[in-house]
Amino acid sequence: MRATTLVLALLTITTAAAPAASAQPTTAPATTSQTASGQSFSAAGDESRPRTRYRHYVALGDSYASGPGIPTQNGTPLGCGRSDHNYPGKLARWLRVRRFTDVTCGGATTAEMTRPQQVYGGENPPQFDALRPETDLVTLTIGGNDIGFGEILSTCGRLGATDPTGAPCKAHYTASGTDELANRVRAVARTRVAKTLGEIHKRVPRATILVVGYLRILPDGPGCWPLVPFAAGDTAYFDQTGRALNQALAETARQAGATFINPYPYATNHDACQSAEDRWVEPLRPDSPAAPLHPNDTGMTVVAALAWLAVQSH
Repeated sequence: MRATTLVLALLTITTAAAPAASAQPTTAPATTSQTASGQSFSAAGDESRPRTRYRHYVALGDSYASGPGIPTQNGTPLGCGRSDHNYPGKLARWLRVRRFTDVTCGGATTAEMTRPQQVYGGENPPQFDALRPETDLVTLTIGGNDIGFGEILSTCGRLGATDPTGAPCKAHYTASGTDELANRVRAVARTRVAKTLGEIHKRVPRATILVVGYLRILPDGPGCWPLVPFAAGDTAYFDQTGRALNQALAETARQAGATFINPYPYATNHDACQSAEDRWVEPLRPDSPAAPLHPNDTGMTVVAALAWLAVQSH
């Protein structure tokens, strides 16, 4: 079955069993709140809602979880780029969790799990502060900034102008005779992400933990200059690095007893180089509301659907 067909089937199954992606968290919640620690709602007192198995869902992670640019941006602080239509928000509504706390924040690394993050508009508290004894579902998207996602994009874009048909970025990161990005991926997954998962297990030992990987940003072919100004050979190199990161995260999650969600293979022909109607990740000049080279609303819906299906097996 083609990846696109499978994803459509997943979405059909999901939306048949859950509220629409645009649905509100609850029709008549007992309480709703938005705090400095992130978006949060509670529906414990709403007898009209079907009972849920999850008492408290906490979403941790970086911009691929927070959803910068996707309406509606109403999380605080503003610089985290936290949308109520990111994949955690969609998943929380579909699962009808009793309480949901979203502390995801653009630019976050594993270090921000235990220390405050200074962003535009204020400070995002340590993300682990959101974990409570009753927390029984956690999603985590992390690692991209630990390997230097922003620096890699900047370097590859700058070098791409020097040799558009070559692979100057790959040459830069392999100049020492080894692949620096591959080394970063292995080190981050085996140490920082592994330590992060271990700490989550210590704090909420009975929680279901989903490690959610990254959507495909670029194809494995020549790319789409100037939508994404990477040299032709560097597009495939970046794609290779993205695959390696997801594979390393998958292995780390397995060893930690967590479940890994890999949206990468489903995103074939839905990367930033595709048409506006087909892409799940936006190029440098987005056509849909989203940050450049980040998931749009459709991409978030796909990731949420994959996470929803994974939860059903627990």
